[in-house]
Amino acid sequence: MLLGAGVLVAAGAVGVTVAFWPVGSTGTDTGDDTGRDIASTGAARSSDVDADGGDNSASTASRAPSPAPSPARVYPLSKTPRTIPAVREHVPARGPGWRPVSTSRVVVTAGGLADEGKLLAGELRMTYGGTVAPRAGDVQLKLDPGQAAKGPESYTLTVKSGRVTVAAPAEAGVFYGTRTLKQEVAGGSTASEGVVRDRPAKAQRGLMLDIARKHFTAAWIEDRVRELGDLKFNELGLHFSDDQGFRIASDTHPEVVSGDHLTKAEVRRILALAASRHITVVPEIDSPGHLGAVLAAHPDLQLKNAQGTAARGAIDISEPGAAKIVDDLLGEYADLFPGASWHLGGDEYRALAVSNPAASYPQLAAAATAKYGSGADVSDLATGWLNDRAATVRAHNRTNLRAWNDGFYKSSSVQPGKDIQVAYWTGKEIGARQPTAYLSAGRKVVNYNDEYLYYVLGQPNTFVYPTGERIYKQWTPRVLRGSTAVSASYDGQILGGVFAVWCDLAGSQTQNQVAAGIRMPLRATVQKLWDPRAQPPLSWTDFKKLATRLG
Repeated sequence: MLLGAGVLVAAGAVGVTVAFWPVGSTGTDTGDDTGRDIASTGAARSSDVDADGGDNSASTASRAPSPAPSPARVYPLSKTPRTIPAVREHVPARGPGWRPVSTSRVVVTAGGLADEGKLLAGELRMTYGGTVAPRAGDVQLKLDPGQAAKGPESYTLTVKSGRVTVAAPAEAGVFYGTRTLKQEVAGGSTASEGVVRDRPAKAQRGLMLDIARKHFTAAWIEDRVRELGDLKFNELGLHFSDDQGFRIASDTHPEVVSGDHLTKAEVRRILALAASRHITVVPEIDSPGHLGAVLAAHPDLQLKNAQGTAARGAIDISEPGAAKIVDDLLGEYADLFPGASWHLGGDEYRALAVSNPAASYPQLAAAATAKYGSGADVSDLATGWLNDRAATVRAHNRTNLRAWNDGFYKSSSVQPGKDIQVAYWTGKEIGARQPTAYLSAGRKVVNYNDEYLYYVLGQPNTFVYPTGERIYKQWTPRVLRGSTAVSASYDGQILGGVFAVWCDLAGSQTQNQVAAGIRMPLRATVQKLWDPRAQPPLSWTDFKKLATRLG
């Protein structure tokens, strides 16, 4: 399109200067971010023919103006990328930015990045080039040990001179850099010129699924893994044993497995997909409570009170067979699930939910005295059970252990292992304590605040479905109980947070309804775990619009 023309008249000759820019351009950046500066100009030209039709080239040569210089395109400073979670630092620059074209490739500097490279290439419909030198239009993924001080999940993303470089000290950081790039170019958009320097504030960023009360298909769980990966979550918790069901196939105790369950082949497929997204799967067999499905096949191990009434879901920890069956299962699934993480459970043991545990369950009181001496009580026995189960999984190289906060008993003289993290979910249970009770004792805490991060199907008791807006506006990792944050001095002990889906009334929502219901809460949660500022960069309205655009 002709946008500008100048006419110069001089001594009988006519000189015309014409400048051309691509459609929609004015010589500056107007949003036409094709990734290439394709502005072109016409050359000035004077007539070589005089009024009488004669050759006038000799005379005009000395009088014609010099060709006009090509106008240099001036780009405004780039804008900060809009992603979920938001990047924490962006250094703007002037330039066209980047978007994939048919000749673009993803190349890597080390074969260990092949998985990240192939994934990104497939997502952006690019060619995977392997370990070759980058050229114009390419994306290069590289490991940079020099960035190690910023943490293994940190990365830099540089858009410059028509190419992209993602560099990080470890594969996880490279992967997160590719997630930022994927979001930037979503829907045909252009990645901003400049440098992103990014890293998470919290090391543990998770979603927990109660697949015990409600059977979720392997395909549905895999979809959540992909969603979590794109959002830079790094944990998926699977609570697969409870009163209502035991949902993963077992070789050691097949009698405890529910009809609807995941096969081990399906679990391995989930684990492989999670590993490709740098997500650790955290298994949980809750005990000594919430073992109803196991006890249905082993009623002789059910805890009974002095009147012979069975305590729902509770195993009798004074019985030697109780430890054996639980340890059998822990050992079996420790061999199935890789990694260092394990959730021990430990909550809501009904023997400690009565006013006088020793009178109600004298066999437990006797076992406590026999094991720990005079003065020991039922809470000591329960704490010893937790420590023994921790020892079982430690033997399988599990070093990142956690248990529910109400499994840490105030009155017990036996203390839980110092390495067991507190999964803080509630202050409402009998004997529950404020978060500062654990923090002041030096314990590490993971935030599961049930008033913000619990999505309980059917909304029983006082639960209501959490909203993304409330999490986005009110919650931070330091808000462990209620809506009041603990002192910033404890921030280093708060390892992260987990959004939990509990299926108390399993039939109240379908799988698809659960996925839709947790969509915005997940995005709000990871925003606050990545960057815990009370006021995020975007308003809630803009954040919702961004989530819609990114899909």
